[in-house]
Amino acid sequence: MYLLYVIKPIFESVSIEPEMSIALSADSKVLSTGVDELKEVAFQITESGKIEFFSLLKNNNLPAGDLILSEQLIADDDRLVLVEDAGHDKKLLVTEHGQVFVVSPQFTAQYNNDSRQIIPSISYPIVDSPISVDEQEQSFIQLAFAMNEEKAVFVGFTQDKRLIKTSLISDDEFGEEDGEFETIYQEIDYLAHHIDDIEISPDLTMVFVRNESQVSVFSLDDDDVVEEKAQINADFSNRPDAKLTAMALLSGGSSVLLGDNQGQISQWFEVATEQGRQFQQIRTFDSGDEAIASINTEQFRKSFYTLTATGNMGVFFTTSEAELWQGNIAKQHPTAFAISPRSDAIAVAMYDEQKSVTSLELFKVHNEHPEVTWQALWQEVWYEGYPEPDYIWQSTSGSDDFEAKFSLVPISFGTIKAALYAMLFAVPIALTAAIYTAYFMTPVLRKKVKPTIELMEALPTVILGFLAGLWLAPIMEKYLPAIFLLFIFLPLATILTAFVWHNLSRDLKEKIPETLAPVILIPVLIAAAYLAFTFSPLFETAFFGGDMRQYITNDLGINFDQRNALVVGIAMGFAVIPTIFSMAEDAIFSVPSHLTSGSLALGATQWQTLVKVVLLTASPGIFSAVMMGLGRAVGETMIVLMATGNTPILDWSIFQGMRTLAANIAVEMPESEVGSSHYRILFLAAFVLFVFTFIFNTMAEFVRQRLREKYSSM
Repeated sequence: MYLLYVIKPIFESVSIEPEMSIALSADSKVLSTGVDELKEVAFQITESGKIEFFSLLKNNNLPAGDLILSEQLIADDDRLVLVEDAGHDKKLLVTEHGQVFVVSPQFTAQYNNDSRQIIPSISYPIVDSPISVDEQEQSFIQLAFAMNEEKAVFVGFTQDKRLIKTSLISDDEFGEEDGEFETIYQEIDYLAHHIDDIEISPDLTMVFVRNESQVSVFSLDDDDVVEEKAQINADFSNRPDAKLTAMALLSGGSSVLLGDNQGQISQWFEVATEQGRQFQQIRTFDSGDEAIASINTEQFRKSFYTLTATGNMGVFFTTSEAELWQGNIAKQHPTAFAISPRSDAIAVAMYDEQKSVTSLELFKVHNEHPEVTWQALWQEVWYEGYPEPDYIWQSTSGSDDFEAKFSLVPISFGTIKAALYAMLFAVPIALTAAIYTAYFMTPVLRKKVKPTIELMEALPTVILGFLAGLWLAPIMEKYLPAIFLLFIFLPLATILTAFVWHNLSRDLKEKIPETLAPVILIPVLIAAAYLAFTFSPLFETAFFGGDMRQYITNDLGINFDQRNALVVGIAMGFAVIPTIFSMAEDAIFSVPSHLTSGSLALGATQWQTLVKVVLLTASPGIFSAVMMGLGRAVGETMIVLMATGNTPILDWSIFQGMRTLAANIAVEMPESEVGSSHYRILFLAAFVLFVFTFIFNTMAEFVRQRLREKYSSM
């Protein structure tokens, strides 16, 4: 119940509710708006070039909507024609006279007498004066901007139909006291009478230029020449009347979103093909029948908001292909739209020209886990940069705009794979040992052997994992042929010893105590193992060119990991053997003696009695032992954590590693943020592990009861 309690929020629906509506005075149309991280202060930038900050608190010294700070950003006789977001925390301002400013609204928290106050301010990331973007000082129809610590790039379309690129390169970080930088002007070879949108990737490597329904992608890697890298042509073959109306870059800049006049949005990113990396349409979203006026993306997640001219809004998440919410949020034409830094609110500004009044609408957004859907968890997903849809688990990265990959398929597969190889190793050894100990071994030797094997179960699995990862894995890699020779030499040595023993004279057999007969096999097996390791180099040279691992990798094309399923199968099988042996041995030993005596009295041999009577009677207990061992293998943590590469891949190869549900929880739970999607999905993984063991145990109990009913009459 607690697992379900923690998991439940990730499947809750998205909700968007009105939180506040403020009527603000404005001398002109609002071109941009936004709120601080704590939703206590809002700002708006008007067409007249003024930025104004307003309080959103209702119970502070100032009522909601009161002006806190106002500053004129441009000359009084000028006006803004463009205000573009540049990295969510910066605003690119373009005036009708071609002047360009880059400003950044700042919010600082101050504490006084146990009360917090947000103090707004304006900073200039580059310079506090107009930036010369066009060498010919023309005004701009479109202009885009992106920057890092030492470089800023502008790409714009001027009134005289030129597409230009201007780079500002600083020896130090922008914002230093000297403020000096080098300006490089370039003109891009591009013929067009009009450009509708320009977007620059945050890493300053690509620029997307939209001219009606055609998008050209230019590479910005070369500071001397800007070359066209690709063209994106939206497929409107089934919708001949469709045309593009909006474009935006998804968080991280790897994907471009294209919206059309029929309410559809398509996602495009580069995919590796035989002809090189090419842009492909990956998925589409339907926002209704109205034309998309704007696409607004979140800062750190792959969510985006679409807005139409009538105020209809859609909320989508690309990775999970989820349509999260749709509805109308504006009573009149919205002029500005902003997503809060924490993505828990949106601000919409609407300007009434007749009354010269701006209405700022603030909406509360509950969208904590948009990346989690059943499709994203259990089906193939096409992630950014991947050549095709795949099952991927990769929950974290060093980048804030990382596309989290939460497929539970690889780690569920790894759990089954690890348990399967462990059972393939453990079951034959444990059951044959239990049969021999319970049915053939002398009582004196059984009293020593059975407790010794059961004592193995007390060995900490962390020790087994440590030995498997740091001792066994390197040995198996170095003497890989010997490992496979052991599967031949050990059975042959056992059969050969049995044949020799069978042909010994009766007098010689009687001189050897019966309790020592099985012990004779031990030095034989040791000698067989020694021979396997001795012949390993010769065998490797003769058949694998002196290096079996390189032969497997290069000639057979099979990847080889040092910590692989073979190592896990042996180590975890060693841990499971005592569980299966103990229960199976008890079941066989508990078969009533009158059944075996009756069978022998009727002329059956010991083997016939074992197969036809003892094993059938003990089958419920033997099956329970195997299922208990399987449950132990499924839930094992430390061995698979230390003896595998923890690689969440879908591959049955014994030379590849895996990642299991239990190991994944142990590795990632300490570093996950409490309440995050990652945190709750780990609890979901724990629930899946619980379901696995529950199903196995239920099946075991069902089969055991059927076997007991079938053979209870014996």
